Amino acid sequence: MIKISKRMKKALEQVSTEKTYSLSEAIENIERFPRVKFDETVELHFMLNIDTKSSDQSIRGTVLLPHGTGKTVRIAVFCKGEQEQKAREAGADWVGAEELIEKVAKGFMDFDVVVATPDMMKDLSKLGKILGPRGLMPTPKAGTVSVDVAKAIKEVKAGKIEFKSDKQAGVHVIVGKRSFLKEKLLENATHIIEAINHAKPASVKGNLIKNISLSTTMGPGLKVAL
Repeated sequence: MIKISKRMKKALEQVSTEKTYSLSEAIENIERFPRVKFDETVELHFMLNIDTKSSDQSIRGTVLLPHGTGKTVRIAVFCKGEQEQKAREAGADWVGAEELIEKVAKGFMDFDVVVATPDMMKDLSKLGKILGPRGLMPTPKAGTVSVDVAKAIKEVKAGKIEFKSDKQAGVHVIVGKRSFLKEKLLENATHIIEAINHAKPASVKGNLIKNISLSTTMGPGLKVAL
């Protein structure tokens, strides 16, 4: 039997997990949840109408959140030559080529996003088994493989995030922090929903999104009206 904490019980007293709320109402309701000692992350969880066994129905894309994620993003950039200086000036936390690849291969993982220049991708493939499962392998589609590393870094720091479907046909995306004003969370969430709908594969019939829920790190999920 699953034991529910006192804090979760108090949160559940404020809402109904069976009711479907508008996006605005759901965001308002999470403000009623008991506070914890840290600034919780607010997330949207999607269940999609896709066939996960069909390669042409996988969902992957990026969205620039107008108010960012509220999270400090550590960026590792794999590049050479003059691009190294540009990456450092743009605010990259870690910059390098072969020496940085070797460092990561030995277990260094103090970063959240990886950016690389096209010429580094062949060498970076050595880290496929390390970066791939963590969703950190850079791709042109996500804008993390670029000849303009400064632009890629600035976009990530400005709030550009990547989303992709998992093996259960779900997508889980950060909306922001609980400390954000309601209007900022609402605008970020709206951009995410629009971006995912825009990524609908041509082979998917009907609506792409089956259902959506909104939650905080330590709170219950609330059903959101499509």
